[in-house]
Amino acid sequence: MWTRSFTLYFGARTISLLGDAMMPVASALAIGEVYGIAGVGYVLAIWTASAVLVMLFGGVVADRIGARRLMIGADVLRIGTQGVVAVAFLDGAPPYALLLAMAFLSGIGAGVFEPCVNGMVPLVAEDPQRANATLKISEAVTQLAGPALAGVLVVVAGPVFVYTADAATFLVSAVCLLLVRVTVPRPEPSDVLSDLRRGWEEFRARSWMWSVILVWVFWGVLVVGPYVPLSSQVIGADYGWVMAALGLGTVVGGLVAIRRRPRRPLAAGAVALSGYVAVPLTVALGLPLPVVMAGHLLGGCAMAFWSVMWSTSVQTRVAPDVMNRVNAYQVAGSVAGMAVGQALAGPISAVVEPRTFMLGSALVTVGVVAALLLIRPVRTLGSAVTDAGWRSPPPAASPRPARSAGRQTASRPPGGG
Repeated sequence: MWTRSFTLYFGARTISLLGDAMMPVASALAIGEVYGIAGVGYVLAIWTASAVLVMLFGGVVADRIGARRLMIGADVLRIGTQGVVAVAFLDGAPPYALLLAMAFLSGIGAGVFEPCVNGMVPLVAEDPQRANATLKISEAVTQLAGPALAGVLVVVAGPVFVYTADAATFLVSAVCLLLVRVTVPRPEPSDVLSDLRRGWEEFRARSWMWSVILVWVFWGVLVVGPYVPLSSQVIGADYGWVMAALGLGTVVGGLVAIRRRPRRPLAAGAVALSGYVAVPLTVALGLPLPVVMAGHLLGGCAMAFWSVMWSTSVQTRVAPDVMNRVNAYQVAGSVAGMAVGQALAGPISAVVEPRTFMLGSALVTVGVVAALLLIRPVRTLGSAVTDAGWRSPPPAASPRPARSAGRQTASRPPGGG
């Protein structure tokens, strides 16, 4: 698995994910200190909303010019946005309008970058499940180190240093991606609307995919979206350590996903996802810090296993020539609810006590797991991955045939958000 291309891609993702893991804590502490819960929620919401707005077009462009090139461009854009925020914090309290503007541009970078992430894995690795699990472990390690590091750096060095470090991670990521060599099939000439329509046809043809995304919208609005703004205020100064425990749980979940190859990956992932109930529940009940950390460790493990099962199913069930467009639809759908939840965090905190809302989030998580297991295509979707490797899906010939074939196979589920 550790070819030159995968090693460089692994390095690009790891360093970029480290910066990403630092940012929620840095934003919650630095922006929250100046503008409060609502300030943090609106910044995160506009970042997410702008990402969703451009994701579909990002998928089209990625299928035309190649995912690697688009990812490099997105990294360059985010080097600029994070650098501007770092400079703005030199004066202590940056204008809120500037924070919103940079969040909007940074979200655009993330929006065109994200559909490419799944599409790159089959190009640089022969065993997608093992590669996804390895990348998930990397993500977990960065979630373990990033939040704790951010919490310390914000206190010791201030937000200027943290945002500068984040800009540097995007620089390193861009350089690593520049050195990756992959073969990209040349697409047939077409217009943007036709490409978008083709991606929608492929997405709609896979009932297991769109049904999971529909469930994920509720998950984003009521669980994941409001979590960072609300939990950071409830937990307070120990928030970085709790997020580090979540990262450690993701490491464990990735290790399990390397070893386990369930015959029904999405069903197994949905059952595992029930462990995420412990994340909002332990915060809502105001339990001691060690118990909250243990709950987040379990939740991180659960989310990581689901994420690997979902990503691998998508990568092994969608044709390469439409991969990025299909990814764009499924990622945009799963993230859209999160943007709404982030925007509602401030108003919610003014009406409902944060602990009470997070107790409701725990109940919603139970409902999400039940809904996933009630969807027959999710329960019955088989694995396209074996210990010997994986079955590559044939290129999609045309939107009509692909639709009927899609009902019998499966494409890539949401990576967990």
